[in-house]
Amino acid sequence: MSTAQLALVKRDTVDVVAEKVRQFQERGEIHFPANYSPENAMKSAWLLLQTVQDKNYKPALETCTKDSIANSLLDMVVQGLNPAKKQGYFIVYGTKLTFQRSYFGTMAVTKNVTGASDIDAQNIYQDDEFEFEIVRGRKKITKHKSAFKNIDDSKIIGAYCTIYWEDGNEYTEIMTMSEIRQSWKKSKQGPDKENSTHNEFPGEMAKRTVINRACKAYMNTSDDSSLIMKHFKAQDKMIAEAEVEAEIAEHANGEIIDITPEAAVDKKATEAPIAEKSKTTETKRQPTRNKAQAGNDLNNFADDVPPLEQEMQF
Repeated sequence: MSTAQLALVKRDTVDVVAEKVRQFQERGEIHFPANYSPENAMKSAWLLLQTVQDKNYKPALETCTKDSIANSLLDMVVQGLNPAKKQGYFIVYGTKLTFQRSYFGTMAVTKNVTGASDIDAQNIYQDDEFEFEIVRGRKKITKHKSAFKNIDDSKIIGAYCTIYWEDGNEYTEIMTMSEIRQSWKKSKQGPDKENSTHNEFPGEMAKRTVINRACKAYMNTSDDSSLIMKHFKAQDKMIAEAEVEAEIAEHANGEIIDITPEAAVDKKATEAPIAEKSKTTETKRQPTRNKAQAGNDLNNFADDVPPLEQEMQF
């Protein structure tokens, strides 16, 4: 894109979002932490967006709609996140740009919204002494004693995460390794591949998965109707919708399968072609990733998330 074209896109997205955020602040609908600058976050995002590409290596700023670019920026800012701090990343689905929180981003939003002082996760290894109790419906770790010899990624049997507050309150989520692996199956990064991040760093990924589960589980129990909570809870839905829209667009002009009634055709002559076509149409599309995300797989893990309804119409 030329400098003039970039300036036009910036005017219709970044500048519009900046004004929208200013209005939110004036009306008292949003409050940022003292160490967060929405202006700096959008500057970082704008620089990053100029490197983001779709699956065909075309610039996202050329292929994505201005509405989706603006909304992805708004989603980022409202949650108080900054891509320069690895708190989220931009991904293209067809002509739609989305902002997805990273594991760091989910923790940052949780601390900001709930006032939590710390979020800690630990793996549970085979032969560890581990006990917990349930108090008023909440899990509480009463004992976890491990040994150096037990630390082995191939012998992880589970993981837990505890969110702490200064007043002594705690919230804990525990996951078995089978639950963690089931969660990984949601990842579009091919977690079952031999050299996948999940297989190379199972201990780290297990902790990140349970942290994400704990943060979202606690946040989703809140009846807070604030703008930041609306965006936090909407992410999974937004991403799911973007994936569906991209897949529909991808196959919109595809081959139409004509299935002739069985009674009117030779079954042997048609059985193989139809099976072959079905196999093709059932192939699941992988989400678009860009070069900017390459090498950041350790920051992007299978979470239990869904996406954001359009907040702004341009």
